[in-house]
Amino acid sequence: MAEEATGETGETAAEAEAGDERMAGVRAETRRDYRSGYVALVGRPNAGKSTLLNKLVGEKIAAVSNKPQTTRHQIRGVITRPEGQIVLVDTPGVHQPGYLLNRRMMAAVHDALAGVDLVCLIRDASAPTGNGDRFVLDLVRQTAKPSILLLNKTDKIDDKRGLLPLIELYSREHEWRAVLPLSARTGDQLDDFIKELINNLPEGAPIFEDDELTDQPVRVIVAELVREKILRVTGEEIPYVTAVATERYEEVSDELTRIFCAVYVERPSQKSIIIGRGGARLKEIGTEARRDIERLVGHRVYLELFVKVEEDWRNSPRALSEMGIEERGKG
Repeated sequence: MAEEATGETGETAAEAEAGDERMAGVRAETRRDYRSGYVALVGRPNAGKSTLLNKLVGEKIAAVSNKPQTTRHQIRGVITRPEGQIVLVDTPGVHQPGYLLNRRMMAAVHDALAGVDLVCLIRDASAPTGNGDRFVLDLVRQTAKPSILLLNKTDKIDDKRGLLPLIELYSREHEWRAVLPLSARTGDQLDDFIKELINNLPEGAPIFEDDELTDQPVRVIVAELVREKILRVTGEEIPYVTAVATERYEEVSDELTRIFCAVYVERPSQKSIIIGRGGARLKEIGTEARRDIERLVGHRVYLELFVKVEEDWRNSPRALSEMGIEERGKG
């Protein structure tokens, strides 16, 4: 009579199979309580959206600057917890469009709002209320989607009681699922924010794998990091006339990647500003960007930057498309 095979624990194959079925049942039951969905981060330029995204995800995947309109693409960051998964969409700062570039950026905002389950309006609580704040609030209300109000930059406010009039103002204008003061820079109240997001998402299976942080290609993140350094190093000398495109991305080996990025400006004088005397400023930009990129990819990077003059690129459909700033419908 043949004996039934046993594993190291001494249980029979039939018992092991029954145990697997029980565990599958437990996982299925757990998934019924699991929540997942897309969340749009919207706000005025410089409200702190990209800083918040990077802080929550734990990696720098969106350009951060103290200048407005830093984000030009929809950058998705993924936060996975045992109880749920949040897919954050970082939109360009909401503003009145002028150039074709700005119109495409605003189209990206509308596109993001049309495809999410929850909207988070991020408001700089340290700044006075202006017409732009009303514009963003109206945009959120028009979506008719569940929404959360985040009062960011509370680290700049000494007396937190000063937040009360702002909370009252926004509470009269819209019905929020939650109103949360927080600081994206220091991380204060971020855990409560994550819990609130998950609680307000629909039940559903994870959208991304547990170890995925973003759906953005590395070459797009690289371009964002380079542009962030340009904004920081050039200070007020260069307005928003720069764009960066990763033209070549070569994985030479497991220990080295070669990257070639083009920096677009509109006039030769702007090219001179970015390059600097003897190329010193461009070298500084490249060195700072390379350090961030090496942290991102986990090995050595050779980064070469070259500056191109493209007149009126902000109004050029071809140039914008080459930079990855595509035309979008409003949904």
